[in-house]
Amino acid sequence: MSRSSDGDRVVPAGSAPVRRRGARGGLLAGLLGVLALTAQAGGQGHAAAHVHGLVPLEIVVEPGVVTIGMEAPLDSLLGFERAPRSAAEKQAAQALLQALRSGQGLFAFDPAAGCLLQGASATSEALEPPAGAARTVEHADVDARFEFRCTTTQALRAVDVGGLLDRYSRIRQIEAGIVAPQGQFKRTLARGAARQLTWGR
Repeated sequence: MSRSSDGDRVVPAGSAPVRRRGARGGLLAGLLGVLALTAQAGGQGHAAAHVHGLVPLEIVVEPGVVTIGMEAPLDSLLGFERAPRSAAEKQAAQALLQALRSGQGLFAFDPAAGCLLQGASATSEALEPPAGAARTVEHADVDARFEFRCTTTQALRAVDVGGLLDRYSRIRQIEAGIVAPQGQFKRTLARGAARQLTWGR
C-alpha cells in the first residue's frame, strides 16, 4: 500500500488478486478490497460506517459509466434514525426518499465527461418497513444507488458532492472508497474543506 501526496490511502490496482468476470466484476471486486482494507485499518467492521454526521460513498468508474452507492445513517440526513412519528417527520422522510430516488442535483462531474443521470434508487427499512415487519428499526440507514452514463470517463478525476452537502446540512464528513481506471483510493472530505472528491491526480 502506498500513500498519495495528500495523505489519503492509495491501493495500487494490482495489489490484491481479483477474480475477474469482465470489467464490472473486476472493478466491483476491487472496491470490496478497498472497503475491507478501510475496515481493517479502523479495527472495526461494517458497524464503523454508522456514525452520525458521516456519509460513506462507494464510487466505481468504468468506461462510460459511473456508479455511486451510499449507505448513510438516517440521522446524518434526517436528524432521526427510526420510523417517523409525527406528521412533520413523515413529511421529511418522504421528501428524503423522493430526493434520493430523483438523484437530481446531488453529484456533478466535469462537463467534458458528458455524464447524465441514468437511474437512482433508495430504500430504508425504517422509513418503509416490509409488510408484516415485527419490530421497530432503530439506528437505521438509508441505502441509495446512482448510475450515470457518460460519453467518456477516461479523463474523469473527480466528483463534486457539493449538492449533497448543500441539501443535507447534518453531513459533517464524507468517506469514499473509489475504484477507477487509475487505481483504488480512499478519500475523506470534511464539510467546509472542499466540495470535490478527487482521485488519480
